Amino acid sequence: MGGVRRHPAPFSTGGQHIMYEKQTLPNGVRIVYEHMPHVRSAAIGVWIGVGSRYESPCETGSAHFIEHMLFKGTQKRSAQQIAAEMDDVGGILNAFTSKECTCYHAKVVGDDLEQAVELLSDLVFHSTLDPVELEKEKGVVLEEINMVEDSPEDLVHELLSAAYFQGHTLAQPILGTAQTVSSFAREDLLRYMDRRYDSDRIFIAAA
Repeated sequence: MGGVRRHPAPFSTGGQHIMYEKQTLPNGVRIVYEHMPHVRSAAIGVWIGVGSRYESPCETGSAHFIEHMLFKGTQKRSAQQIAAEMDDVGGILNAFTSKECTCYHAKVVGDDLEQAVELLSDLVFHSTLDPVELEKEKGVVLEEINMVEDSPEDLVHELLSAAYFQGHTLAQPILGTAQTVSSFAREDLLRYMDRRYDSDRIFIAAA
């Protein structure tokens, strides 16, 4: 890889010495990986430094909604094909959004790592954000919001964040509000991704 900066970095855990590699690609994307010859599975995550703390009040819930939408189809795969490709190799494909980051991750048998990498890349960089699927997904996320409001153990965390971080974007709910989610349009999400899904915010971890 031309222009790649490699940084072997040892660290110790439980008395065991582990060596992993760090690289920075020419476009700024950072990669950290560890080769574990005694393990036959592979795990990879695409971490993006974007979450609810980086959203304006009218954007609240955008990062989480985009996370949902990237599984709804790309330029060359339908939502069904995305799920089927992972199922065919017995892999796991999932994602989550927090206040400070979004992660798309997969776990497969080591021999299928290349396929997992290609699929994750397709999701993150070539999603179509189909308008029809977008309207359908609004109902799914609104139901998630209702479920949190009906679950005391989940709701208390939202109330605590809102009280403790009052006046700061960390007070905003990760899922957004019924008002903001209902207002999302494809153009809004594309603008958000253009601003936030840049290479300097992307970090890839694999083992």
